[in-house]
Order: sequence, then structure tokens, then C-alpha cells
Amino acid sequence: MRIAITGGTGFVGRHLAERLLEEGHQVVVLSRRAKGNQRRSGIGEVTCISSDLSDVTILTQAFRGCDAIAHCAGINRELGSQTYQHIHIEGTRKVVEAAQKAGVRRVALMSFLRARPNCGFPYHESKWAAEEIVRNSRLDYTIIKAGMVYDRGDHMLDHLSHAIYTVPLLATVGFRQKPIRPLAVDDLVRVLHAVVVDGRLPEMTVALTGAEELLLSETVRRVAEVLRRGVLIFPAPVLFHRLLAQVCEWTMRIPLVAKAQVQILVEGVVEPATPCDPLPNDLLPTRRFTPVEIEHGLPEMGPFTLGDLRCCA
Repeated sequence: MRIAITGGTGFVGRHLAERLLEEGHQVVVLSRRAKGNQRRSGIGEVTCISSDLSDVTILTQAFRGCDAIAHCAGINRELGSQTYQHIHIEGTRKVVEAAQKAGVRRVALMSFLRARPNCGFPYHESKWAAEEIVRNSRLDYTIIKAGMVYDRGDHMLDHLSHAIYTVPLLATVGFRQKPIRPLAVDDLVRVLHAVVVDGRLPEMTVALTGAEELLLSETVRRVAEVLRRGVLIFPAPVLFHRLLAQVCEWTMRIPLVAKAQVQILVEGVVEPATPCDPLPNDLLPTRRFTPVEIEHGLPEMGPFTLGDLRCCA
């Protein structure tokens, strides 16, 4: 099969592409960082196309001959022209238009567990708007509302481990922690694969969270134990985290914490904000947040460096 992946060099898109290529599928990777070429990877074949989702003609050409599209492109902070409106809403609208022009019927949209309308949070609202565009597209769609996803190359384990090495202190968000359910990227990829390859879950919106419910403090302690580092965990008001997130967005290439992520932790990442369809039992996540899973997903050990700052990158 031939599968297109928007955001194909990003965290989720990259893992999905690797799975498809291992099985011998043809993969079209679309990303701002992709370079236009074609090469073999494993037993599959990958075509890389540079696109910021703004040009319907480029998208249409990329989608021609594809059996399905995994729309994984997304951002968790706004920077320059990369806004929620541009990427999540207008980008999704153009992906849908291009899919219709190219004759691709099957589309999987990566959304967020807590996405919903009229909540006052641009990230959540823009993800919901993207869902509505796909639902009203008359395409054979599946919307996957995922929670907090982890593995090598993610934001959670990457930044958490570097933070523990830099300053062994961590402030939880608010004085009453909300639970999270860390989701292994392999469990997420298994569902995406079922949609784009097997054609399962048509006309459905499904919620996807990890197999184990934890508080943020428990998550941090488990990571610290795997790193064999001590860490002092203490509560801090939400306002402190919102200010910290703004500073991180101003100064870091990939923020230690973004404003959207603070809101995510304020709400908890356990239940979807809107009704969803039930997920079949064979696709339910099974991986728990164990030392083995954590170690597998950890980046190269070490603290943050000057290279993590935007001014020094």
C-alpha cells in the first residue's frame, strides 16, 4: 500500500513511517523539514516532500496514488507563521481538499484527548476545529484523540530526563494533582496502522490513553529511579507554571513546558472532553509505564545545554 503521512518527521509520524516501511509499504512523508527525494528504507520505499500544508497543489500531487493519509502534523506552541490557525485548522482544511482532489478516501486524524470547542484555550479549540473539518469532509475518516504519548524522541521523557539531570527539582502543577495515563507510542501506532492499512474504525472518533493511571509526581519518580538520580518534588501554583511556560516558549527551541501543556496537566489526561466511540478490545493499549518502557524511550543522558536555547541554536 501507499500511505501519506503529514508531520512525517515528527514524533508520531516518524514512528508510524518506520512501522509501515518495515512491512514493505510505500510511504510519502510530508514535513517542513523533509527534502524532496525518494529512497528505500528497510524493505519499503519512502518519498520525502517538503510542505508546510499551505499549498493544496503540492499536497494533491503528494497524495495521488495513495490508499490512505495519516494526518499527524501538529504543534504545541505558536512560533512565527506556525500558528494553531495555520497548522491545525487551515492545514487540515487543505489536507482534506487535497485528499478529495487526489481521490484518497481514507484519512486518519491525530487529535488530542481534551480537544473541545469554546473552552478558551487555543490549542484545544484548534484541534476540535480540525476534527470538525474532517467529520464534515465526506471522507472515510477516523479521529484518534490521544493523551500524553511517550517514547524516544517525545517531549515528556526527553525534557523530564534532561530537567532531572540539570536541576533535580520538579514542581507539580497546582496543589492538587490531576492524574495522567502515559501512552506508549507503539500502542498509538498500532491503532493508526489498523486505520490506514486495515481500514478499521471507519466514521469513528476514538479516545486513546495508556494502560496505567498515575499522578505526575509518580511519573517523575519512576523516571528518576531509572536514571538513578534523586529528585525533590513539590507543588507550585498554576500561575507559576503559566509564567514558566511563557519564558520557556520565548527562550527554548523546544520548550521545557508550553502553555498548552500546562493546561493539559491542569485538567488531567485521563478522560476525553467529548463523547467518543468505544475502541475494540484488541486495540486497547497494553503497555504500562514500567522501567523497561521508560528506559527504552529515554534520550541520550545529560542536562540541558546552551544549544537548547533559541539564541544559541
